[in-house]
Amino acid sequence: MLNKVLLSTDVTLACVQHALSTEKEEIMGLLIGEVHNNSSLVSIVSSVILRRLDKKPDRVEISEEQLVQATLRAEELAAEVGRPLRVVGWYHSHPHITVWPSHVDLATQSMYQRMDSSFVGIIFAVFLTDQTAKAPSVQITCFQSINDGSSQSRREIELEITNNNDSLTINNFEILTQLPAILKEEEDESYSNEAGLSDTDDIITKQHNAAVRTIAIGHIVEKISRPMLEALVARNAINSVRLKALKKHHQELMSKLENMSCNV
Repeated sequence: MLNKVLLSTDVTLACVQHALSTEKEEIMGLLIGEVHNNSSLVSIVSSVILRRLDKKPDRVEISEEQLVQATLRAEELAAEVGRPLRVVGWYHSHPHITVWPSHVDLATQSMYQRMDSSFVGIIFAVFLTDQTAKAPSVQITCFQSINDGSSQSRREIELEITNNNDSLTINNFEILTQLPAILKEEEDESYSNEAGLSDTDDIITKQHNAAVRTIAIGHIVEKISRPMLEALVARNAINSVRLKALKKHHQELMSKLENMSCNV
């Protein structure tokens, strides 16, 4: 029985960034990791951002093709790092609502568990306001579904956010930078669908749909791409400072070691 889940900090960052990309609809992705200790422990080391087929405030749908692609990606990562990685869970967001899974979430989780008893669900509740601090907050829960005859209930799984797996750090940052492109694909598809449904001779409707698409893409650039770039630049600067300090410390240790050798 699954008892604990270890979630990489880089994966957490990617999932939270994905969840914060929209406060009107839910988002969804898959989680790649490894199962340990006879299925009692799962470590999550990567994720796959999924493009939504239908954007709704209380649920999200994906295609079977995307599930297959995520499985193939897990196999590629497993070959790269030499570890038995596979799709071990899914995540989605709850914008402006409680972090606890809905009956739809429990049904979805139950379906996945029938295929893999170690499969886990993670929910990121975003755009919440802490009444004490009067500031935005993010809540995270990890769960599995329990079938009680005709009904389903949740079983909370212990979740621990751990340090990054260095061999997959570059991969996880690449996933994070894919987010704006995936969101743009969703807007392009939505625009194409609206154009197909509208009268091709209706200029006003065509201009309206084009304006909505332009505003949406501007939102992606302003609220996601630019802050993400600024955060990555800041992180790179911090890492450069740390690297400089480590090199200095290394030189000091080597100098002490040489002095010790000379004294002997």
